[in-house]
Amino acid sequence: MDKKELNAKIEETLLAMSKDPKNTDNYHALAKLYAMEEKYEKVFSVYESLLNIHPNDAQAIINLGSLWFYQKDYPKSLSYYLRAMELDPLNYVVFFNVGNVYAELKNFSKALYYYNRALDLNSSNPEIYNAVALLFHDFQDFIEAKAYYEKALYLDKNNLNAHVDLGNVYFKLFDYQNALEHYKKVFELTSDNKTVAVCIANTLTLMKEKEEATKYFQMALELEGENYKTYVCKAISESDFKDYDAAIEAYNKAINEDPTKVNAYILLGNLYSNLNQLDKAQEQYQKALKINYNDANTHMLIANAHYMQDNIEQALISYRVAIKIQPDNDEYKLVYIQILDEYIDKKEN
Repeated sequence: MDKKELNAKIEETLLAMSKDPKNTDNYHALAKLYAMEEKYEKVFSVYESLLNIHPNDAQAIINLGSLWFYQKDYPKSLSYYLRAMELDPLNYVVFFNVGNVYAELKNFSKALYYYNRALDLNSSNPEIYNAVALLFHDFQDFIEAKAYYEKALYLDKNNLNAHVDLGNVYFKLFDYQNALEHYKKVFELTSDNKTVAVCIANTLTLMKEKEEATKYFQMALELEGENYKTYVCKAISESDFKDYDAAIEAYNKAINEDPTKVNAYILLGNLYSNLNQLDKAQEQYQKALKINYNDANTHMLIANAHYMQDNIEQALISYRVAIKIQPDNDEYKLVYIQILDEYIDKKEN
């Protein structure tokens, strides 16, 4: 529906509402049309007006809960979902949504409780199993996550989210062959998925399959979308294969794609540091520092490079800046004390 058709439909619905102001279907239709326009303030207003007329319209209450959820106001979202649960205690969607809220709030036990209640009401819904799997995944229980992803795929063998997430679980379990199998399944179903193409290339890199990895990186670069992350991953892959010139080229391409992001500068600096090209490393770290001066890790990297150049006084200055930014970091303090003791010993001798 184009904008002209959408505006005409809105006017038509408003006219219908003026003729029959208590017809709930018109309110729901208008809210849907405003949502299509992404005019969410008007969507809120329509639903609140509907609840003034019909305070127990469960669907309006659920929709308001979802709107607040996507606004990341989880307490308000929860209040609407719990209200809907009282009105419709057998609606599995409400329990599922409450589980999603608690998952966002990082409350594992309550999220799992409500997901299980949703499964009691609808045990054949793959998205619920997928959500439970993601919950375990987020809390680093990869074995349980794997079991739930497999259940989701048993119910829907072409569930793209489950394939990607299960691939990620296998990747974290260092089972690269199975990770690759699930990533490739997604790529078979949606060959324009840039993120999955990069996942395949990263996995092939760890499997030491350079030619295949390069092929998938090239596919990813040719697909629509930004290439910053693709170039960064490609650079890491080239470094793993010890093709350092290609890695440097890829990092520079990432920087050209988005010079406001620090990650490529830091990683390129680290590569130069590993190659003992410390002046070039410092140059990249300084560029990162201009973007985010308050990053303690960058100051530590600069300090380490100074130390490797035997510039101990400058190293100590940078270590102190890092500690000032993160005063509770014991690792930083320990390194500083060790370098300071070494400096004092040299001075005394």
